[in-house]
Amino acid sequence: MKIGFIGLGIMGSRMAANLQKAGHELVVFNRTPDKAEALVKAGAVLAPSPEEVGRQCRLVFTMLSTPEAVQEVALGQQGFLKELPGHSLWVDCSTVNPSFSRQMAKAALKMGHRFLDAPVSGSLAPAENGQLVFLIGGEENDITEIRPLLDAMGKAVLHIGGHGQGASMKMVNNMLFGQIMVAFAEALKLGTYLGMTEETLCQTLLNGPGGAPFLKGKENKLLSRDFSPEFPLEWMHKDLHLAGVTAYEQEIALPFLHAAKELFAQAKQAGLAGEDFSAVYQFINPK
Repeated sequence: MKIGFIGLGIMGSRMAANLQKAGHELVVFNRTPDKAEALVKAGAVLAPSPEEVGRQCRLVFTMLSTPEAVQEVALGQQGFLKELPGHSLWVDCSTVNPSFSRQMAKAALKMGHRFLDAPVSGSLAPAENGQLVFLIGGEENDITEIRPLLDAMGKAVLHIGGHGQGASMKMVNNMLFGQIMVAFAEALKLGTYLGMTEETLCQTLLNGPGGAPFLKGKENKLLSRDFSPEFPLEWMHKDLHLAGVTAYEQEIALPFLHAAKELFAQAKQAGLAGEDFSAVYQFINPK
């Protein structure tokens, strides 16, 4: 069976490569075609449009940056949904807001297809090593059908609930990561102004009860000020924005979320959009 894969950025390209390594035949599309070059050399077919992916496949994965990008490739003028044969399965691994995922699920079902929201926990290295954690919303039978493919890309599959619940868990997850990163950056800033070195602060804080495990993975970036992207800052800002949209939809106040979001917005405006999201420390403590 041919598998469609749309979206070949930092995450998608590595996820697709792991499907190839597991022996699966891919039909791929990316808005920037040169990002598909390595996959094509390994045997993938490069489609000229999303709709061509739909013509050739009964299963399509999408891994895109924003809800707008997802909607365009699925339902736009050259969208793939209208070309899929009946009862096909669309697995959206993008990080989007829950209400949007439910909207996409309804659109797919209306056209006779199935849908899973399946965002992932993990960044560049876990994607490359097949160590992602899938957070899935949708029907259990659909998850079972594609479980071997998920196992080729990840180390765990968590069925959170119905449509939109995978997106919900990913949103909560990334909201927490963003807020922890800001809190840690401010702690480092205060500590350096009190005369301690960044090395001493990281060694003490990251090995203590307040050291979140993911922060340990950012230690070298913080100490070297090498913020090459594993998860770009602009996408963390986007995720915090979508969390704010969701909070508004739920009529709840999340003041720290919005404070963190604005810090990432300022860091983005300061030219750090393409750096790793840990570069918010560079913005908070530039010295």
